[in-house]
Amino acid sequence: MSFAIWRARSTTSSNHACHPARNTTHCAPAATMLSRRIAAARPLTRALRPAAPQASRLQLRHASTGADVEDPDMNGGYVNPPAVKRQFRDPYGDWWDKQERRNYGEPVHEDNDILAIFSPEEYTHFKPNWGWVLFGTFWATFGSFCGVTYYLRPDKPSAPRTFVDGLEKELGGPGAVRARKDGEGEW
Repeated sequence: MSFAIWRARSTTSSNHACHPARNTTHCAPAATMLSRRIAAARPLTRALRPAAPQASRLQLRHASTGADVEDPDMNGGYVNPPAVKRQFRDPYGDWWDKQERRNYGEPVHEDNDILAIFSPEEYTHFKPNWGWVLFGTFWATFGSFCGVTYYLRPDKPSAPRTFVDGLEKELGGPGAVRARKDGEGEW
């Protein structure tokens, strides 16, 4: 029952609104369901119970652990060439399809969408350790530049202006916000 229908029925049938704390019989089911759920709540014994025994890592079997068995009916006898990304093929070779670096009639690997020339390129420019060295060098250089700039930064070209008695009279009297007096602090 929706809240709007329940509200319309409860206002027409009684003069007072149903309150979840009151134990009335004309209240909506939702008002009493929450208290029933709280009363039926059980301790978290299931969550604290130890998990069911599972097979250890040594007992798990994977398809890759066994010897590569050649199934004659796999892929309907289709020859599956080695999985080599096309980006690693010679770009200047005499290919029938220069863009895909592929010859006419050459069998296509079953993962051709991953191995094709338009798939994401494998990043082989730097090893991860050398990448971290370059990353650290950049931040060290940037930090050094910021430190040298902070140290060699010139002073202010001017001094803050001060006034006799901080222009107390001119700005409105003793309660007004006044200007800087002679001898008051630096910037």
